[in-house]
Amino acid sequence: MDDPELVEIRARKLRELMATAGPKHVAPAWTGPIRLTDATFDGEVGRAGLVLVDFWAEWCGPCHRVAPILEEVARAHAAALRLAKLNVDENPSTAERFQVTSIPTMLLFKNGKLVDGIVGAVPRPQVEAIVTRWS
Repeated sequence: MDDPELVEIRARKLRELMATAGPKHVAPAWTGPIRLTDATFDGEVGRAGLVLVDFWAEWCGPCHRVAPILEEVARAHAAALRLAKLNVDENPSTAERFQVTSIPTMLLFKNGKLVDGIVGAVPRPQVEAIVTRWS
């Protein structure tokens, strides 16, 4: 049988450890961009939070150059930002609806409303700036 004094010391130490540890904040794991279509666009973009939509096409060189930058920003802001991609060749209705005439175009939506955007392959600080402004 354990000594009652040792049992009390263990219990007190455990309480102290639990009090100092506190809850741990773990950012959600980034699982990659959401693939949008004309049919799924409104449902995904209409959800709460920030969504950065990359309007792109397979043949677009600048689109491929900016893609890793967008993914880096999405990873860095995983708790607040979702990255989505919409292929304009496969989904022309949504591109036309938002008057996307040049790609890459990145549009930022907050709680379903268009709040900002960038046209062209831009450096990471420019993408970070709009995400931070609306976070």
